[in-house]
Amino acid sequence: MNALARPLASVGHATIDALGGIGYAAMLLFEAAYFAVAGWRVGQPVRLAAVVRQMREIGADALPIVALLGFTVGLMLGIQFIASLSEFGAQSQVVIAVAKSVTREFGALITAILVAGRSGSALAARIGSMSVSQEVDALAVIGIDPVRYLVAPALIAMLVMLPALTIFANAVAIFGAALYSAPALNVTPTAYLLQTLSLLSPGDVWQGLAKSVVFALLITLIGVSTGFSVTGGAEGVGRATTRSVVLSICWIIVVDMIFSFFLNR
Repeated sequence: MNALARPLASVGHATIDALGGIGYAAMLLFEAAYFAVAGWRVGQPVRLAAVVRQMREIGADALPIVALLGFTVGLMLGIQFIASLSEFGAQSQVVIAVAKSVTREFGALITAILVAGRSGSALAARIGSMSVSQEVDALAVIGIDPVRYLVAPALIAMLVMLPALTIFANAVAIFGAALYSAPALNVTPTAYLLQTLSLLSPGDVWQGLAKSVVFALLITLIGVSTGFSVTGGAEGVGRATTRSVVLSICWIIVVDMIFSFFLNR
């Protein structure tokens, strides 16, 4: 009986912990949204300087690596689609295949995974270190709400910069695909890009942007909730950082699959 009860108890504890984590993240989201909209009414406004600093760290500082990965993904898609569609004599469909794959799927997905590993982990490590050193408690003691000071600026910056990075990644990826695919299709890169613009619809772009907004919420909430729950000193900070990255990437992929299922039926 004990042999059967122990696995069930473990599953039950894990389920309760997961539900508790979701509830805690939802509470952080509600509080951060409240401070962003109405914090000034209670003397706790979200400082513009803090938001701008987070936007620079999340967005501007990530441009080089986003450009590199976007360009590489574009080249990879160009190579794969040219090779695959050539078998069916459908090379002319490479342009639309690359454009829709990038704008609907790969641009938002690759950018979100990159930001989760880069900025989501930084949020978890920063807040975790402050929790361990009792700086979060010190903020509350001196009258500064930790959610307003630590969560709200990061959430606002992530909601702005992740869609912006996604648009940038889309453009770079399509440009990379054009450099490889245009010679194979006997057209100039300029003609390739103009054809891409003519074939894309606003819905293709909005689909990727809608995903990026949801990904931004996931990355921020997982990073900050993991950071606030850190225990065990420096070792706990390391575990929390790893946990935030793993959870963010897992949830990003699951949510992307759900989006793709319902938006492409």
